[in-house]
Amino acid sequence: MSPNKNRVELKIAGKTFCGGCCNSSDPEADGGLSRRSFLQGVGAAGAALGSVAFAAEEGRNDSSRPVPGQPFPRGKTLRVKPAILALALHDTLPKPNTMTRSWRAYGGIQTPADLQKEVQRLEKDMNELAAKSDFPVEFLPMAAVHNLAEAQQVAAGDQDVVLIFGASGYDGGRLSSVIASKSPGIYFVRHRTEPHYAGHTTIGRYILRHDTDASIDPNLDASDVVVDDYGEILWRLRAIYGLKNAKGTKVLAIGGLQHYSRLGQQHAPKHAQDVWGYGVEVVSLEEFGKRLTAARADRKVVDAAEQQTGALLAQPNVTLRTDRKFVFNSLMALRVAKELMKEKGATNFGFAGCMGNSVIGMLDTPPCLVLALANDEGLTAYCHTDLMHTMPGVLLRWISSQPAFVANSHFPHDGIYTVAHCSAPRKMNGKNYEPTDVVTHYESDYGAATKVHYTKGQTVTVVIPAHDCSKWQGFRGKIVDSPSRPACRSQMDIEVDGDWQKLENQVGYHVLVSYGDWLREVGHALRKLKNGPAWENFSEA
Repeated sequence: MSPNKNRVELKIAGKTFCGGCCNSSDPEADGGLSRRSFLQGVGAAGAALGSVAFAAEEGRNDSSRPVPGQPFPRGKTLRVKPAILALALHDTLPKPNTMTRSWRAYGGIQTPADLQKEVQRLEKDMNELAAKSDFPVEFLPMAAVHNLAEAQQVAAGDQDVVLIFGASGYDGGRLSSVIASKSPGIYFVRHRTEPHYAGHTTIGRYILRHDTDASIDPNLDASDVVVDDYGEILWRLRAIYGLKNAKGTKVLAIGGLQHYSRLGQQHAPKHAQDVWGYGVEVVSLEEFGKRLTAARADRKVVDAAEQQTGALLAQPNVTLRTDRKFVFNSLMALRVAKELMKEKGATNFGFAGCMGNSVIGMLDTPPCLVLALANDEGLTAYCHTDLMHTMPGVLLRWISSQPAFVANSHFPHDGIYTVAHCSAPRKMNGKNYEPTDVVTHYESDYGAATKVHYTKGQTVTVVIPAHDCSKWQGFRGKIVDSPSRPACRSQMDIEVDGDWQKLENQVGYHVLVSYGDWLREVGHALRKLKNGPAWENFSEA
């Protein structure tokens, strides 16, 4: 049977399928989408769609276990330049009781030999740290900094992070600030792990506060200081790795940019460009449609999509509850999107007016499954072309090496926060596919979308971006249920770890959900982003 058979073309009193939210030829004309106007239109459209019944529990696949998949593709390697402060060293130590002046600085590193021994140890330890990291990181050769010129030389190097070891001397404040003047810095000191570092006492007074009572250094603050624990270095590096790979993202905007709110439409494009260095490549729906038509006429492409459809539906924890052709149509659309991304150098894509007649008619399915499959491959692809939720979604993807689930938020109560959407990725831990029903998109009751059965008890991070891009909020929680209420298909009830009542006054609407706890990494990345959004963590002690 031809994949084009039974293509749906829906119009309601001259409006598009989504009831007016996408009825302009310019996707940005109305300044955002209205879910209420979409639902008004879908009520009249219901009879024309031909629904596929959805019963979440009836006839479920016996296999409810995750299915192994390939790990996520890695990003650009993080380059770290270690630099050790080598001040107030003595070639030979004075003999006891031979001098009346004070000559010995704090710390267990007093001679060049002490310094060399510590450098060798640190280089070995950093190589081991890189080997056990699950993101690509390279430690460059250690630099010993004795003076301002050497500090400036380190700062001017080709690195993403400077890792400063505050080993010896009291005059390291000025040098440390210079070292961290061009790249994010981490300042490591030893307290209980020998040899004791002089920086343990100097970091506060001389480096952060510059011998005043306020933290005034422009390049280092208390969040950059690590004492003894290499693991504390690693998570900070992960945050900066995520930031490095998130900045400069190129978006393939199919049909143009279209934000879910007027504030988002007003602020997000400029914020994404100026703060995050985003680029946007617009491809019209007409151009995408021509590419898709050509792909449907190519027997090799069609055969490949048929094989992919069969492989997806053969997975033991996948249950098909819609027409198979919609899965095929989704894979065809994904192929075209990926071809365009390759041509444009993009790593993110979305469809403007994704619930509208133009997109659904062109694809012969809402793009929900298209987006979900792209996220499972390690790309980033979200509902609409809304940069407001794209920016935190991309950052979370790179920090966690997992997909971020963009979802609608719901009013919290009794410590429970609910999220739901239809374009839900399955490979939530970045490795294994969660059990999934392939169903219709909820609002249209048409096409293919994912109903993912999430792991109960799983810790998750939720990030909430403000419409005007001024603030992100976040909290940690635990999945307590994955229900099937009459709402967007993939749903989580999340038990909030923290002051859940603060969420009654949250910003924004769409949220990002990732498996695991990434709150400290997100907060650290935002601190290192010039002119970035403020960060509010509801799960802090």
